[in-house]
Amino acid sequence: MTENRRPRTVIVGGVAGGMSAATRLRRLDEQREIVVLEKGEHVSFANCGLPYHIGGVIEERSALLLQTPESLRARFDLDVRTGHEVVSIDRDARTVTVRTAAGTEQIAYDDLVLATGAAPVRPGLPGAERAHVLRDVADVDRIVAALAADDAPTTAAIVGAGFIGLELAENLAHRGLGVTLVELADQVLPPLDPEMARLVQDRLEAHGVTVRTGSGATAVEGDDLVLADGTRVPAGLLVMAVGVTPESRLAREAGLETGARGAVLVDAAQRTNDPHIYAVGDVALKRDAIDDADSFVPLAQTANRHGRLVADATVGRTVKALPVLGTAVVGIFGLTAASTGWSEKRARAAGRDVRIIHTHPADHAGYYPGATSMALKLVVDAATDAILGAQGVGEAGVDKRIDVIATAMRGGLTASDLADLELAYAPQYGSAKDPVNMLGMVAENLANGTTRSLQWHELDDALAGGAVLVDVRTAGENAAGAIPGALNIPVDDLRARHGELAGREIVVHCAVGQRGHTAARLLTQLGHTAVNLDGGYRTWAAATRTVPAAV
Repeated sequence: MTENRRPRTVIVGGVAGGMSAATRLRRLDEQREIVVLEKGEHVSFANCGLPYHIGGVIEERSALLLQTPESLRARFDLDVRTGHEVVSIDRDARTVTVRTAAGTEQIAYDDLVLATGAAPVRPGLPGAERAHVLRDVADVDRIVAALAADDAPTTAAIVGAGFIGLELAENLAHRGLGVTLVELADQVLPPLDPEMARLVQDRLEAHGVTVRTGSGATAVEGDDLVLADGTRVPAGLLVMAVGVTPESRLAREAGLETGARGAVLVDAAQRTNDPHIYAVGDVALKRDAIDDADSFVPLAQTANRHGRLVADATVGRTVKALPVLGTAVVGIFGLTAASTGWSEKRARAAGRDVRIIHTHPADHAGYYPGATSMALKLVVDAATDAILGAQGVGEAGVDKRIDVIATAMRGGLTASDLADLELAYAPQYGSAKDPVNMLGMVAENLANGTTRSLQWHELDDALAGGAVLVDVRTAGENAAGAIPGALNIPVDDLRARHGELAGREIVVHCAVGQRGHTAARLLTQLGHTAVNLDGGYRTWAAATRTVPAAV
């Protein structure tokens, strides 16, 4: 570069990863010129809060705008330019061409950071031109304006039951709209396993949201969304929330290497195949923490973390981006659903031999007022006892447990190691044996052969093979709901009645698995062959209320 100037870093994209890179870089290098080019009207806005402004939970639009170009100039001496769209990169000249309302210009760089994010997928349905998407503040403004119009819609259809779709469903329902959620997969929240997702669907339906799973949308006609089976869904307001795709056009046209889903390939320092160009956030490919494969993970926390890392790399520090677990959480009508790592269906699809653990603990000590139940699931590599993933659904305490497990996974702890974690305890916060500890204890029992378990989707084959199913709950519990064909022998009666089971393979179950474990241990010591139905009746009931996914 022959131009006489300070070293200059140009950042394309002023949200999440881009702004994290800019502010961190300024803290490390006061002398560098830092230019942020954002094609939209706003920078550093709270995109994860957008659905909650639509629902009125975040009342003031201004609360979404965390920084402005002026505030960033004053505090960090950043040259932030909104309404500046980068249309091309000249890698040889190390310049970008920028289009504004006034025309085009070239801006030179020493280092370039691509933080262009991801764009909502817009399915090409006939008549869907009026459909909304939700990515930025301008999208929110359009939806809020539609809801405030004189002819405001009274119904809404949301295509896609992922995180954004669920958050929109809740917030539009809060505004009084009749909401229908349409999902092509056989369950809501496809990253979860079906028995866990069913609990989320139950909560949606309990609050008046109509859920249509296994349904593809084919067209928009008038105020209706037409599904593949001919059903017409009222869609005064129509929102597409079917996922996102990396905004990688700039990178591709500049000859930068891309991988899965078109995301930009980067090394451990987030550097592309051009040593002067980095990529962060949703536009950049990640590495999966379980199998080290390419992974597209469009999450804000990862984008911010990698933006900070790029700033360090830019000033010459040695850095290394760690593989990602994809830890995520969503709230729906007071229910929390969270996950980290792989689901059971993903692990089995990859050919992994897994052990699965379901528990249904209270979020804190049952004797302290206000305790509520949650469902936890742990996916464990059967050969190594490594934790492959976890899921949780419940009203309280779920986020804490998934975060603990995600931390354990990052630290390389095994499933059995969870039993010995020293976690904070007081009755209003947890139990002396925290739910995470209990998962570890079950994992340890399975690993050392103290007990054996059977999954809900394995039960039919076991019974077809001649096993007998024994419900060890009380007679009252059995009468309130039972698995067809089960023989009811309460656990406290097993010592006296176990002779009735002589010569049979036995599957025992209780409500959630704990009494089933006791029963399986008792029967095994009395000479029987017994396995425990993992997660008990509660897991089986949730799973069989939905269309089972291939597992």
